[in-house]
Amino acid sequence: MTHAIRIHTPGGPEALQWDQITLPEPAKGQVRLKQTAVGLNYIDVYMRTGLYPQPSYPAVLGMEAAGVVEAVGEGVSDLAVGDRVAYPMNVGAYAEARLIDAAKLIKLPDDIEDTTAAAMMLKGLTAHYLLFRTYPVKAGDTILVYAAVGGVGLILTQWAKHLGATVIGCVGGDAKAKMALDNGCDHVIDYNREDIAQRVRDITNGEGVAVAYDSIGKETFMASLDSLRPFGVLASYGNATGPVDPFSPGILAPKGSLYVTRPTLATHIATRELFVEGAERLLDVVSKGIVKIQVNQTYALKDTAQAHRDLEARKTTGSTVLLP
Repeated sequence: MTHAIRIHTPGGPEALQWDQITLPEPAKGQVRLKQTAVGLNYIDVYMRTGLYPQPSYPAVLGMEAAGVVEAVGEGVSDLAVGDRVAYPMNVGAYAEARLIDAAKLIKLPDDIEDTTAAAMMLKGLTAHYLLFRTYPVKAGDTILVYAAVGGVGLILTQWAKHLGATVIGCVGGDAKAKMALDNGCDHVIDYNREDIAQRVRDITNGEGVAVAYDSIGKETFMASLDSLRPFGVLASYGNATGPVDPFSPGILAPKGSLYVTRPTLATHIATRELFVEGAERLLDVVSKGIVKIQVNQTYALKDTAQAHRDLEARKTTGSTVLLP
């Protein structure tokens, strides 16, 4: 027997229950994974509330973790018992142990700890596709990063700086502004007291940014559009304040022939080749210290409800890890 955090119906943090579960032996192509660290992500909140409904209930939430292979099923040849691995974007992470397809796992190098790996896979691979696929950032680009001291934001900022970009970070409050500057942001906008688009225009001498990486959603959509230079790209990749309202594509023309995209990590790791490409690039920059993963909060897995409360109240910075 093992334990997992499950929801029996969508709801608030109180819906997260510490349940006892039973795991069968791994099927063909699967491994049984003893999880040592579990990542917390805002997509977990969307799933808990029902914004992203689950196929059935009770449902184990959570999208990324690291651990040790305990058993392998038939046909698994590239993993063995004792291997340290991690994964992103695979529902069911809020558990002490789980079954998972071997193809969804990446082996960890010795110099990356389990807590680091659990904190970086989903967020780091999100940063990867945003920087290299959604809008390929080039040296000299000026970019706008929302939630600049969040899990994705800190990785995005460091990696973008390595690529030669000028980074404008958007945060709320003086403490987060200082943290953003300390972690590579060239400029910081406090959305609590500043007009985002106007400040971007001031910083860029009226030009605007090449790309706005917007994880906030509804509240910042228009500000992001108004922050772009001609032919700029708005990558709306999160809904922290709710989904973006319907809009007419016609508004993009007078604002500078703009581009809007709503990407998701699932598409960018849909094949083994895409997954490995991004994971290897991410592991490389973390191993070399180019990108430092900041685990600023840890909770016991059984206390996941409190972790959700703190995440939604914007009390967290960097990455949060749940410890089974």
